Amino acid sequence: MNEIIDGKKFSQTLRNKVKRYVDIIKERQGVTPGLAVILVGEDPASQVYVRNKGKQTLEAGMNSYEYKLDASTSSNVLLDLIEKLNNNVNVHGILCQLPLPNHLNEKEVINSIDPKKDVDGFHISNVGLLNTGQKSMIPCTPLGCLLLLKDRLGNLSGKNAVIVGRSNIVGKPMANLLLQENCTVTIAHSRTENIETICAQADIIIAAVGRPEMIKKEWVKPGATVIDVGINRVTKNIDGNEKTSLVGDVCFTDMVGLVAGVTPVPGGVGPMTIACLLANTVTACYRSQDLSDPEFT
Repeated sequence: MNEIIDGKKFSQTLRNKVKRYVDIIKERQGVTPGLAVILVGEDPASQVYVRNKGKQTLEAGMNSYEYKLDASTSSNVLLDLIEKLNNNVNVHGILCQLPLPNHLNEKEVINSIDPKKDVDGFHISNVGLLNTGQKSMIPCTPLGCLLLLKDRLGNLSGKNAVIVGRSNIVGKPMANLLLQENCTVTIAHSRTENIETICAQADIIIAAVGRPEMIKKEWVKPGATVIDVGINRVTKNIDGNEKTSLVGDVCFTDMVGLVAGVTPVPGGVGPMTIACLLANTVTACYRSQDLSDPEFT
């Protein structure tokens, strides 16, 4: 079905581009981009995610540094490690895997990372730069969504975009990115009145609210493009047996035959997030050498 926007396939294309830029800076500058990932505790999902990040970092020809800390690690120990990584010239990107154990202050930890190495784009300095349209590190998931949209639609100027969800991780930065592309942007959320009517006017819908299959066909106009950021684990009764599956915030089956493009879950936005993390690390490396940014968008 040509409506499906294949994030897995596109992410491979992006990773290939990342590798080419890695090869160039290695050859011309003798510098290898390095990504440091910190995992505090033993959250199973985070462990899988960190393992995948490390694998793909190495496949792209970059250096991967992993720091696995006990769940009881103190704030001082974690902040000391981040400070060492801030000062390590071989490390160009630093990511502290979220969520952190309850006794650690996420905002304090995030804002202790050097903004130039903040490849998640969560540091308050990068948030402010993005909000004001300046050069920054862009959060990985919104960047992935933007790349998928531009690949499918080309020029986004003048498009009416509705973002369902107002989180600091996806909704707000996504709005800023689309504004920079000259879209007309609306952010809808749990208190929005007539949300179905608002969504039904959109050329682009970004669903990032964390509610399984919330967006139905009645919410979407024919020919719209739908990016589903949601990932929800649900249990369904199939032929008398309960089975667990992953679904997005969009009712995918409703979209087939209706929209111009839709991302599946899984296999849509998810693969793009790690690919964009690698792209951000390479960008940070190039900036550290006073080189022009690699072109990924």
